[in-house]
Amino acid sequence: MAITASAKKALRQSKRRRSLNIKKKKTIKVLLKEVQSLISENKAEEAKKLLPKIYKALDKACKANILKKNMVSRKKSRITKLVQKKK
Repeated sequence: MAITASAKKALRQSKRRRSLNIKKKKTIKVLLKEVQSLISENKAEEAKKLLPKIYKALDKACKANILKKNMVSRKKSRITKLVQKKK
């Protein structure tokens, strides 16, 4: 366990950051699943309206180094292709 005050503070910070990172990843997962379920229900217009939210969440996660740049662009590309295909 941490002994010095600075180590204790670093531990508190890392716990807080980890929980926020997990929360951000979870919201991205939920949004992606929601779009996929809308597409499977043939609701392409509603899925298309969710794309900006997904883009925003993915870009913010990329900017904060939660997700890697190429992974984010791959996810954006694939989800967009899926929505365009079901038009």
